[in-house]
Amino acid sequence: MTAWSGSMEGERAAERADRADPPDLPGEVEVIGAPVRERLAAVVDQAIAEWVPIDPELERPLASIRRLVLSGGKRLRPAFCYWAFVGAGGRPDDPVVVDAGAALELLHAFALIHDDVMDESVRRRGAPTVHVEYAAIHRAEGWVGDPGRFGEGVAILVGDLAHVLANELVVGLGERAARMWNQLAIEVNIGQYLDVVGTARGSVDLPTARRISRYKSGKYTIERPLHLGAALAGLLDELAGPLSAYGEPLGEAFQLRDDLLGVFGDPARMGKPVGEDLLEGKPTPLLAVARQRCTGDEAALLERVGDPMLDENGIAALQALLESCGARREIERSITALTDQAIDAARRAPLRDEARAALVALAGYVATRDR
Repeated sequence: MTAWSGSMEGERAAERADRADPPDLPGEVEVIGAPVRERLAAVVDQAIAEWVPIDPELERPLASIRRLVLSGGKRLRPAFCYWAFVGAGGRPDDPVVVDAGAALELLHAFALIHDDVMDESVRRRGAPTVHVEYAAIHRAEGWVGDPGRFGEGVAILVGDLAHVLANELVVGLGERAARMWNQLAIEVNIGQYLDVVGTARGSVDLPTARRISRYKSGKYTIERPLHLGAALAGLLDELAGPLSAYGEPLGEAFQLRDDLLGVFGDPARMGKPVGEDLLEGKPTPLLAVARQRCTGDEAALLERVGDPMLDENGIAALQALLESCGARREIERSITALTDQAIDAARRAPLRDEARAALVALAGYVATRDR
């Protein structure tokens, strides 16, 4: 069996495992998660049908996208978009919000694939990352050149392709929605650039770490999908402020929880190794707080963050330090305060009652999730 045929078997297994979203996701997500998943499959299958007759080799990159978008994910971005749309008076069964949700998932796939290349990550959603998958294909087929370089190059192209498929879904959604989509996409790239620079510098202060978190993840996970939903319903001008009052603090809480899970989470739940942020030296608020608090031997131990030679014992020592110095506890307090702020804003927002209740429930999920 070739590496490619094996990867196709993996794709089919992942799809079978994802017939429904994971059971721990709230109903406020599943209401849009299932239609979005079906739309994603249809979009990629249509692209496969269009391009494979030109060259069978073209099935590979599209199948990689299909596997990633159908093999899990929380579907939070489509959910926030959906509830802003419904809260602003949009029809719950309007296919336009399904297309927007599918576009958000494809843009997220683009960001994940590129992020994995930059971070040299080897696992994503319980499977090899795209660049690792294609490096393995290169080795198995005995092709010329460097397998790692080949894998990274193909992954960049696969990510770009996911972005183009996302953009195709946004065409025709209206001028305001298109402008919001472009703003969201720009912020994703800006946030990632700030993250890469912060990692290269080795450490950043707390305000800078919070700014990176806000633009790298918070805005494009919660605030901008909310704005996109309001734009689709034609009420962005009226609702941008109230939705930001909810989305900004909750977006920060989302990324802070991500930071904690990246250091202390369960690898089986996360679908990737835990401790990668410590290996890579990610400029997180968690580490910024620890650096404020630690001196002497503790500060010296923190200098090991970002050391590529960091082993399991070193990661365990850093985890213990982040506990003992109170950094983890402080981040947990911040998550609680930011979530409470978001819930208060949701309850005051001029939205339909069912949407306000859904946003309150989603805030609770974001604050307490374990993956």
